[in-house]
Amino acid sequence: MRNDIEFLSEGRTLRGWLYQPEGGKGEYPAIVMAHGLSGVKEQYLDRYAEVFVTAGFGVILYDHANFGASDGIPRQEADPVLQRRGYRDAISFAQTVSWIDPQRIGLWGTSYSGGHVLEVAALDRRVRCVVSQVPTVSGYRSSQRRIRSDLVPSLLSSFVADRAARFQGKAPAMFPAVSGRPEIACAMGGTDAYDFFNGTRSFAPTWRNELTLRSAELARENEPGIHIARISPTPLLMIVADQDILTATDICLESYQSALPPKKLHMIHGGHFDPYVRCFNETSQAAQEWFIEHLIDDAVH
Repeated sequence: MRNDIEFLSEGRTLRGWLYQPEGGKGEYPAIVMAHGLSGVKEQYLDRYAEVFVTAGFGVILYDHANFGASDGIPRQEADPVLQRRGYRDAISFAQTVSWIDPQRIGLWGTSYSGGHVLEVAALDRRVRCVVSQVPTVSGYRSSQRRIRSDLVPSLLSSFVADRAARFQGKAPAMFPAVSGRPEIACAMGGTDAYDFFNGTRSFAPTWRNELTLRSAELARENEPGIHIARISPTPLLMIVADQDILTATDICLESYQSALPPKKLHMIHGGHFDPYVRCFNETSQAAQEWFIEHLIDDAVH
């Protein structure tokens, strides 16, 4: 069963869906979920939620502030600090739901939000289990892979110009999230990114192919991986794609090595966007099993 929900976070109303398992009584464990950079909940995350709810989990799936159905201005601005606080407020909301066990809440994140859940799990001990899929673990190192070094000075200059313009009350500068033309600068380059997002337009009408330029500036400052050793003793599952060029495979694996037990690594064969479609059964099953082990089985013993 799925119902619309909304809750407050940092003065903004976040909106999404609450999934409740069918039948049964008592308190259920719950999973809190949100999408990656520019993504909205309809872009395959409802499929993950359906897998989790059939296994006996409540699910809170919502859009980040400034995106999709959620409130927030400026629109299309991906603020990693604001998004992590959204996760923490979603946990608080979950703990108010009468049929959710407030002591058995897990987090699931992917790509940009895959990094968010690493930091939230490290800092918020209400989190009892976490799944981080193809995560952004270092904004600076990721930017070094995505942007040619000779283009960095002009990029930094554009950040300064945008900040000055916004200070004068002008609208924020915008740029595409993805592009089918390699000569156009965008947040997520490559044909796989372009094909993925444009392939969801028919069932994700609130997705917009734009981000504020400040989103790119904030992304370069985003370093969730520095917290990964502090997640323990909360159980961590990291799902990594072996051909990922957006959240580079080697950076993810290096970060995983810094995590302490209990932890598990699940490698898939493919690129950054394969977890959602081609490898969906594999990635959703791996996450489901991890949540069952640590939010259901552990509670029995």
